[in-house]
Formats: sequence, C-alpha cells, structure tokens
Amino acid sequence: MAWRETVHKCSSGHVLEPKSFKKQYICDGCKEPGYGPRYRCEPCNYDLHDSCMLTSNSACHHFYKDKTFVFVEKLPTHLGTRRCDACTQEIFGFAYHSYKEGWDLHPCCLDLQPKLCAEGIEFKLQKKMKSKCVWCSKKTLGDTVSGVKGWAYVSECKEYHFHVRCLVLSMLEGLKREGASEREDVPLQLHAGRNKESPSKYWRIMAAIFKIVASILLGDPATALASSLPALLLN
Repeated sequence: MAWRETVHKCSSGHVLEPKSFKKQYICDGCKEPGYGPRYRCEPCNYDLHDSCMLTSNSACHHFYKDKTFVFVEKLPTHLGTRRCDACTQEIFGFAYHSYKEGWDLHPCCLDLQPKLCAEGIEFKLQKKMKSKCVWCSKKTLGDTVSGVKGWAYVSECKEYHFHVRCLVLSMLEGLKREGASEREDVPLQLHAGRNKESPSKYWRIMAAIFKIVASILLGDPATALASSLPALLLN
C-alpha cells in the first residue's frame, strides 16, 4: 500500500485553522474529548485533534511493528461495537484498524509513545501489568468487552503503574465537574494509591507523567496541568 497523508477539512469543505482555547471540546473526527489546541472551522463549529487533522492512510505502532493499521473515518457497521486496544473506550469515529488482526486504535492513542520520562523516571508502555494500577487497584481491566484489555505505563523502577484507560476515565470525570469546560486547567477525578515513596514525591511523579500522557490524548493542556494537577492530586 502506498503511504500518503490526508489533511482533513470540515464537512462543508472549509480549511481548518489552528486555534487554542482553554476549554473542552469534542473532536468531530474521533468523537473523543479534547482540550486547548485544536484545528477549527469557526463557521461550522467543527474541531479536530492534531492527530485527526493530519492522518496517514496506513500506520504502525511500536507494539505491532510488522502489522499495518489502515485509517478509516468510520469503521464498517458489520464489525459491530469496537473498542480501542489502547484506552478500551468505544470507537465512534476516526480510527486506525487492522483488518487482519482485528485491532483498533484512536488516532491520539496511536501517538502514545513507547517510552516517556517524568521527574527523571522512565516509563514504558506495556500491554499488561504485573502489579496493581495506582488508580483502580487492579492488574487487569476485567470489565472490557471483546477481549480488549488496554495498555499501561509502568516505571522502570516498578513502583508506578497505571492503565491508559484509568487516565482517560479520570479526565472524563474531571471534565464533567461543574464549570470544568470553562476552567483554565484540566480537572481530574483521581484516587489515592499506595506507594513506598513519600506522598509529595509520589504525587509529583504521577502529576508529571499524567501531564505528558494527557497532552497526547487531549491535545496539549501541558501548561494548565503543570500548575493545577499537583494541587488537585493533594486535595
């Protein structure tokens, strides 16, 4: 398959312009939440994540180096309900699909990096965890369907573990709070976990890694999260 990129326009064919508002939006491509920077058509009230604005007809991910994902604006109806293999959320719009393997990824989830560094600690993206997630206190997500288990980030020191799905749910809960869509930050609904580190160091590290992952999944709320997340975590 010849590789090519597509720059998407709104449904009326207008060219989208880069904008940045400190408020929530729903991406009209993948139908997932976004925050802050986006590509927008003002007359049509149409917004796209950066990852949904510019897509490739085919793509690969670190986990599946020898497998090809094909971009689709909407998955065929005969496939039934589909969930993202990274975040486990149901897919309603733009996606990358592997017809041979039956895997699916949101465009933003395709951008999840195999390695991240926060506060000097390296985190690696994993398909499963050997220890409990600091948020849901589970190793696996047993409430998902179709065998989709979701991905997780695990620190090199093995002290910090969290599911990508738990971050997504934390963001969604936070954005449902009263007035969240007009705030200067991205509020997260978080749950305290147990860790050997001191509470301040523990939350500082988690705030840093969550800020990075949130910037991938929501757009780029890094500036707001940098100042607001530590306080939200400690409250």
